[in-house]
Amino acid sequence: MKVLKVEKKEKNRVELSILVSAEEFEKACERSYHMNASKINLPGFRKGKAPRKMIEKMYGPAVFYDDAMNICCDESYYEAIKEKGLEPVDRPDVTDLDVNKDKEFSYKAIVTVKPEGKIKAYKGLEAEKATVKVTEKEVEEEIERVRERNARQVVVEREVKEGDFINFDFDGYVDGKQFDGGKAENYDLKIGSGMFIPGFEEQLIGKKAGDNCDVTVTFPKDYQAKELAGKEAVFKCFVREVKENVKPELDDEFAKDVSEFDTLADYKADVKKRIHDSKDARASADFEEKLLDKLIEGFECDIPEVMFERQTDRLVEDFSYRITSQGMDMNSYLKMSGMDMQSLRKIFSVQAERNVKVRLALETVAKEENLSVSDED
Repeated sequence: MKVLKVEKKEKNRVELSILVSAEEFEKACERSYHMNASKINLPGFRKGKAPRKMIEKMYGPAVFYDDAMNICCDESYYEAIKEKGLEPVDRPDVTDLDVNKDKEFSYKAIVTVKPEGKIKAYKGLEAEKATVKVTEKEVEEEIERVRERNARQVVVEREVKEGDFINFDFDGYVDGKQFDGGKAENYDLKIGSGMFIPGFEEQLIGKKAGDNCDVTVTFPKDYQAKELAGKEAVFKCFVREVKENVKPELDDEFAKDVSEFDTLADYKADVKKRIHDSKDARASADFEEKLLDKLIEGFECDIPEVMFERQTDRLVEDFSYRITSQGMDMNSYLKMSGMDMQSLRKIFSVQAERNVKVRLALETVAKEENLSVSDED
């Protein structure tokens, strides 16, 4: 492989004129033959067993050129950009493919390369870091959440109140007729959870185990089941059991159960420290983002649009992966959120543009400071 010419074009595009020797091209033709021989039928030979010379005699000497040229382009292009120290940010446009009389293969590759930028100033940049404080209320709220997670349910012989758990049967009717999905037995519900239609759970407050009652509600106008949307429904309910959450006592035993500490005082101190560390990490991250914003304010660079597009691709792909890992495909997500792919890309394009600018700006700083990473590092 030989790079005959390197020509800079507009907008960080570079045109490479590349020549592949006859020997290299012949090797590529041989590989092309082995790739395609099994697809070729030749009279007198079993399929895939016809010699290359016989195939070329029947179909012409250029029969294997297309794949051979692709092989040469793939391999010689990467050798060329490495030799010339270029950093492509997109796939090349390959043109002017030609095999001359000496069986040498030549082509041109136009590629967009990473731009070089300038920074007005990067030393002495200032930003404000938030002061981190942890209140006793925050500590108490976190401990209450832990108590709630470690609570146990106890059956009670009293009226239902907000926050209780009930086990009950229900049977729904609209216009005096049962409807699909409106009936269940031994159903567990936390009162106040908002799991049922607005107004349903509130009507169960004050009832006791063994009570029968009617709950009357109106389905929302935008209810997903169109045949029920906006209609009044009556649910005949039977309360089987009422339970309340009993949280553990806030004492040394509780601390031992939920942590590695022996006393409640030590556990509280640790909770306070963890909240502080979490807040401080967020404050540090916010502080760094503010500094980076100031850095890119003074960054001058003619950035190819394709760099923003490729970064947007990566952000969308990452988001799609997260959506899929949660059990939903991207098409369903877009439908539920009332968006299309174009509007989703527009949302991510803002972050993509900032990511590209930050990366290029930091690389420029590293170059200015002669920073490098050794194998030992």
